[in-house]
Amino acid sequence: MKAVVLDGYTLNPGDLNWKALEQLCETKVYDRTATTTAGLKLIIERIGDAEVVYTNKTPVPADAIAAAPKLKFIGVLATGYNIVDTEAAKKKGIVVSNIPTYGTAAVAQMAIALLLEVCHHTGAHDIAVKNGDWTNNKDWCFWNYPLIELAGKTMGIIGFGRIGQTTAKIAQALGMNILAYDTFKVKELESDTLKYVELDELYAESDVITLHIPLFDTTKGMINKASIAKMKNGVIILNNSRGPLVVEQDLTDALNSGKVAAAGLDVVSSEPIMADNPLLKAKNCIITPHISWAPIESRRRLMDIAVDNLRQFIAGKPVNVVNK
Repeated sequence: MKAVVLDGYTLNPGDLNWKALEQLCETKVYDRTATTTAGLKLIIERIGDAEVVYTNKTPVPADAIAAAPKLKFIGVLATGYNIVDTEAAKKKGIVVSNIPTYGTAAVAQMAIALLLEVCHHTGAHDIAVKNGDWTNNKDWCFWNYPLIELAGKTMGIIGFGRIGQTTAKIAQALGMNILAYDTFKVKELESDTLKYVELDELYAESDVITLHIPLFDTTKGMINKASIAKMKNGVIILNNSRGPLVVEQDLTDALNSGKVAAAGLDVVSSEPIMADNPLLKAKNCIITPHISWAPIESRRRLMDIAVDNLRQFIAGKPVNVVNK
């Protein structure tokens, strides 16, 4: 059985290995392949007569699926699978599997890291010290930004699945109260410091709003001028879920006006970020390069699950199938 990994570098830049996959298949790993359908010819060429294809962000559209005579299994090296035409795969009897739960702890941790950076600007203060600002300061301490204590404040979590719930636990440990929004409610999770609410109440009452919701047509652009207007003045917005959940010009305008005090973002609408993205020049906006998923522990877990998905498929018991 032949396997092709179309874009293996981000998962494994050299600190992991592909040995477990190589034990199952004759494996060819490409660091990168075109990440737009404009590179369709190369995608088709590299898939060739492989029976197994793994992809992280390289698209596998209907035309590529139609041109792959032996393809039986597509493994997405991520949770989101919109890069694969799952219906076209289903029509050809090709199983598409994803990795649903590998990064729960890492993504929740990153949401809190963004929040703490907004509250303390640790990196900027470190740079200031090393630039001599503390050495030359007249007082025994200084701060260049307003500092924020989180205890007693309210975090609104939009999307209360595994990641949202884990984020809530960390926030509660910091003394925060939680307002949760999700279409599926687990009422036994409610407590003195956590309750489910509808979106409008979450917008109105939250000091911090963090997004942990999938990208659907119904959620695309949900953080926009109208929803921001419903929020508290001085709200903090976090997003390390999906970039297109946010209308970026609307968030930029709200940051620049002070309606939104700060934002911490690990995702944007087009990645890598475009040079003309308005958020690059917005006030009080921290942007990191989509690294929530990237701790080695998380990536190792992803690799293990990806290989096990194929192992189960070969055994006739496919798991994590997204195109049943």
